[in-house]
Amino acid sequence: MQRPLLYTYRRCPYAMRARMALLQAGIDFDRHEVSLRDKPAGMLRLSPKGTVPVMLLPGGQVIDESLDIMRWAFEGRDAEGWWARAQGAACRALVAINDGPFKQLLDRYKYPQRHPSAQGPSAARDEAVACLLRPLESALAGKAYLGGDVPCAADLAIFPFVRQFRAVDDAWFDAQDLRATQQWLQQWLQSALFGRCMEKPAR
Repeated sequence: MQRPLLYTYRRCPYAMRARMALLQAGIDFDRHEVSLRDKPAGMLRLSPKGTVPVMLLPGGQVIDESLDIMRWAFEGRDAEGWWARAQGAACRALVAINDGPFKQLLDRYKYPQRHPSAQGPSAARDEAVACLLRPLESALAGKAYLGGDVPCAADLAIFPFVRQFRAVDDAWFDAQDLRATQQWLQQWLQSALFGRCMEKPAR
């Protein structure tokens, strides 16, 4: 094996941020698109927890957490400072919120049948806004990216989850007073990097 092998799922936000980091870092990798209903035995042998992304390096090392894949991607290949700019306290705090309470609220909002609540999915939606989107809005005030005038790894880490949140009800999301966040999201949705990330693998 000459290149890293990435087990991925096109629409998974964790896998998206791993792919975007690898692409931004200029790393050539082989991509194995996984069916979540029929996970490949090879992936399960490498990572029994059975979630994507999972990356097998040419030397045999396995990395099965998306942030660790991002860190590996930029390690020694960060001349533009993508990873370095994401290590400030504010960026690290936003990523922790995204991966913790916001992701839990997103699941309750997107999959109410799996997370029944007397308050309904709108309660989880509103909590998610207060939890991450308001702090994100403040962080983006007066700048294009979490990295400032240029993006950083924190943008990559958070963007796919905000994309997923908006997709539940895009009209509602677009009507909210979250102008900086909406503009930031649209920049990423229209970016060449995201376009490459979402290309369907050749069959």
